[in-house]
Order: sequence, then structure tokens, then C-alpha cells
Amino acid sequence: MTKLTTHVLDVFSGKPGKGIKVELFFLDGENKEKLSSVILNNDGRSEGPLVENENFKNGKYELIFFIGDYFKKISKQDELQFLDDVVVRFSISNNKENYHVPLLVSPWSYTTYRGS
Repeated sequence: MTKLTTHVLDVFSGKPGKGIKVELFFLDGENKEKLSSVILNNDGRSEGPLVENENFKNGKYELIFFIGDYFKKISKQDELQFLDDVVVRFSISNNKENYHVPLLVSPWSYTTYRGS
């Protein structure tokens, strides 16, 4: 079983990104196919893979992390957040391997990498 997973760590508070909405899309030229939409659990992870097995194809993907909503909720402020939706585009070249795309985020910055 091959799969794509993610998690979020809020480096500002040092806690998992609990309750963050994440959407996954497959990009095919001009077309964008929504594959999944999840809310991250108490550990900042989805309950299962975002995509797996025969639905996990080689090609370009886009993850959207709705972190503006998350920081607005935990800061209890109505003002606009510096970062809103964090979009991570990446390519899968070998869908026989597992891929993990974590996001480390603060209200002012983010980073990602291919995890294991």
C-alpha cells in the first residue's frame, strides 16, 4: 500500500496543528482534481492517508493548508493574518513509494520537506 500523508507542527506554540483544514488536488495541465479534504486531528495529522493505492498517481499535486483560519482561531483575533492559505506544489515521480509532506508553520513563516 503506497500513500501520501501530511502533518502540521505549529512552531510558534510548539504544538501540533490541531483542527487545520487541508485539501489535496491532482494537477493535470489546466485541470485541478480535488482528491481529499481533511481536518487534522489532535496530533496535527489526518486520520488516514490523503490519497493511496491506485488513486496515488505519478504527477503534480497541490496541498492547501488553511493556516490563516487556524491562527485566527487560536489567537482569538478578528484581524487578517499575515499568512492565509499555504499552498505547497510538488511532484510524485515514483508512486510505488510512500510520501510524507509535513508543514512547519508560524503566523509569519513556514517550511516543508519530503519526510519519511
